[in-house]
Amino acid sequence: MSALIDGRAAAPLVNASRFRAAHEGEWDRLDQLVTRMEKRSVRALSEDDILALPLLYRSALSSLSVARETSLDRALVTYLEQLCTRAYFQLYGVPDTATRQLARFFARDWPLSVQALWRETLICLILTVAGVVAGWWLVATDPSWYYSIIPDAMSGGRDPSASAETLRASIYGPQEGGGLATFAAYLFTHNSQVAIFAFALGFAFTVPTVLLLVYNGLTLGAMLCLFAQKGLGLNFLGWLTIHGSTEMFAIILAGAAGMKIGTAVAFPGRYERTEAAVIAGRSAAIAMAGVVLMLLVAGLLEGIGRQTVQSDAMRYGIGLAALAGWLTYYYLPRRAEGQDALAA
Repeated sequence: MSALIDGRAAAPLVNASRFRAAHEGEWDRLDQLVTRMEKRSVRALSEDDILALPLLYRSALSSLSVARETSLDRALVTYLEQLCTRAYFQLYGVPDTATRQLARFFARDWPLSVQALWRETLICLILTVAGVVAGWWLVATDPSWYYSIIPDAMSGGRDPSASAETLRASIYGPQEGGGLATFAAYLFTHNSQVAIFAFALGFAFTVPTVLLLVYNGLTLGAMLCLFAQKGLGLNFLGWLTIHGSTEMFAIILAGAAGMKIGTAVAFPGRYERTEAAVIAGRSAAIAMAGVVLMLLVAGLLEGIGRQTVQSDAMRYGIGLAALAGWLTYYYLPRRAEGQDALAA
């Protein structure tokens, strides 16, 4: 029976000894299972143990609630608090070593996050190609457009007034400290900034992301047209391919990640805008972390191409092999449940 205290029903009295005797078996079993998982892993449990684990955990939480409400002895409350905390981390937040987290990132999380962005990636690719075509057409019809599209720092004397010999020297000339090194460094910095801004500004309903991708395509198309008009289009494209295949892919993925967030903000569906952005940002943020690594790889490839590789065939071969490697890495089938979780 409950007693009345100040007109309110007090919590029913619970006999500590009887309470412990009634539930101690469940606590002990939960303790044993958690200890086994801590020492080894969840693979150390049988199927029956795995099925019983969440039931035992909820039962321990219920016991802890009763122990607190009825002011049972402090030692019992402390024991149940510690037991429930240990069980929680094993069920919902098993701490992993940094090595295992890194391995999981490369083996599953990164490629799955890119797969979840396949629609946005396709759209960003189309926008980039459209920019390339537009940039080529504008310069081909009116060379003065080149000066409006390409910044002075990027052109470095590579403009419609330059001779074919000057442009050829920029592709095959002296490598150390020469104009090509300066141009390559600026191009890498420019593309890295485009990638970061394409992602960071995506929340603004994707408009800045779209504009950046189109403009980046415009600069590439204008440059290609310039060299092609001097009979060096394939030569320039070969120099660009060795690192640009990775670099441009990274920019497209960064744009896709930004677009994922931007479309979630613009069309949140049944969620609040902030909540929709957070959900979309889960896979987008992982993909963007991978983009940073891709840009580092592109920098290494650029250094190799500029310093050691002079053959157009080798430049194309290295660049296309790198692109094939990225496509294989990203789009090989992975565990479907992991992909669904990231796409959600």
